[in-house]
Amino acid sequence: MTGEELLRAATRRVRGRALLVVLVTAGAAAASLPLPSALAGAVDSAIAGRTNLALVAFVLVLGAAEILAEVAGGILTTSVTSTSTAWLRRLLVDRVLALGLRSRFAEGDVLSRLTGDCTAAGAIVSIVVQLGSSVVISTGAVVLLALMDWRLALVFLGSVPLALLTARAHLRRTADDVLTYQRVSGELSARLLDAVRGLRTIAASGTAEREAGRVLRPLPRLHAAGRGMWRTQARMVWRAALLLPAVELAVLTAAGFGVLAGRLSIGQVLAALGYVTLGMSLVRQIPLLTTLSRARSSAHRIDEVLSEPVPERGGTTVPEGDGVLEFDGIRIPGGSLVAVVGRSGSGKSTLAARLGGLTPDGVRLDGTPVAEVPRALVGYAFERPALIGDTVADAVAFGAGAGRDAIRAACRQAQVHDLVVRLPEGYDTPLAEAPLSGGEAQRLGLARAFVRRPRVLVLDDATASLDTVTESLVDSAIRESGSTRVVVTRRPTTAARADLVLWLENGVVRAAAPHDVLWREPDYRAIFTEGT
Repeated sequence: MTGEELLRAATRRVRGRALLVVLVTAGAAAASLPLPSALAGAVDSAIAGRTNLALVAFVLVLGAAEILAEVAGGILTTSVTSTSTAWLRRLLVDRVLALGLRSRFAEGDVLSRLTGDCTAAGAIVSIVVQLGSSVVISTGAVVLLALMDWRLALVFLGSVPLALLTARAHLRRTADDVLTYQRVSGELSARLLDAVRGLRTIAASGTAEREAGRVLRPLPRLHAAGRGMWRTQARMVWRAALLLPAVELAVLTAAGFGVLAGRLSIGQVLAALGYVTLGMSLVRQIPLLTTLSRARSSAHRIDEVLSEPVPERGGTTVPEGDGVLEFDGIRIPGGSLVAVVGRSGSGKSTLAARLGGLTPDGVRLDGTPVAEVPRALVGYAFERPALIGDTVADAVAFGAGAGRDAIRAACRQAQVHDLVVRLPEGYDTPLAEAPLSGGEAQRLGLARAFVRRPRVLVLDDATASLDTVTESLVDSAIRESGSTRVVVTRRPTTAARADLVLWLENGVVRAAAPHDVLWREPDYRAIFTEGT
């Protein structure tokens, strides 16, 4: 499916209400087009000293009908846009969940597509209807102007080539800038989200200035695209703004000659100016072409995600083993505690995702590619776990289908059982009503990883909010499970307890050795001491 096909599909989803929008908009056009002629008749009657109450009433009815149609159209358009946006977001969320963290799209970039791009693409019906209405009104105004005096229509039509050239130049110049702006915005969002997630690590390591530079590095490209887009917009706006009075002046001059020749009345001159204003509706909507260009590029960005092939789920039968991990020439024995350390941005979470099978990148578990193993063999816990489920028990059992006994055992292992039983309804306490601190939420996230009884357990800063005593108790419980543990940490005490430390720099393992061996290196010590 291409971006254009996606926009057509979004339109078909709301075709019933979209048809109502078209009908209401057509009603507004039908009321606005005869209004100048009706007003002209009323003015001529007044000048002649004859008060035509029926004509005045007709003018009022047309005006009221136009207002009501525009209000109804606004309400319907909002409904159609929100429905289309929600459908696009649902499609995008479903595909992102299907791709999992193996997706090549960064989280911040996905967030940008879910918010800005879906909103822009969801407005396609509104954009098309507004442009279509402008075409109908402009065409109708020219026809009615020609019926009044064909000379006036010819003068007006002289402005059409200029309007078309303005619109063509605007579309040509703005398309690339709009797409670049959206892409760079997504990249900036991704960098910012990464920095926010590692805020404490950045503060602790004293690298805030360097991280700010990394996050803001795309700004020059964003600035250039924004300047190009708004420069094109400004050029188009002043040209369109000059075109309308120029055309009005030309038509008014021609109408004046018509009055002198006896072909036109004073009221018809006013009507001619009204039709010129209506005829220029399409020119006034040229800025909407930027919105159309954005909707198209947004649809292409959404389609990039929807077109990404969904990886096959792991269904390989893994040989018996004790959790041996192998990657990049490094072998981690089963049952080991491995600490992953490094400065912010060194690639710790990326490596943890590799070892946990979230990115299929050359890691093997007991001889089998870890991306192909059943997910039950790998447990994963995060610094800020997203707890999902109706109750506390549901949150711990999420994705594992564990029974109540297994849930309780996992919570004891994570040192959170005593907290849960003190909640108003214990394990059946609604999750939304459970007052959890950051450390307590982390322990529930740990319990969710433990309940699987995994062969490999990956803890991505998942004990960062635990005090040292609780962390030690959790670690002792994990050791008894016999799992291979990969722990992303910034605590030297955790690294000291590890059997092996993987020291990362610039996305690669600089060294793999015990903590006491690496401690001799000043650069290694600086990881834990900078900013303290």
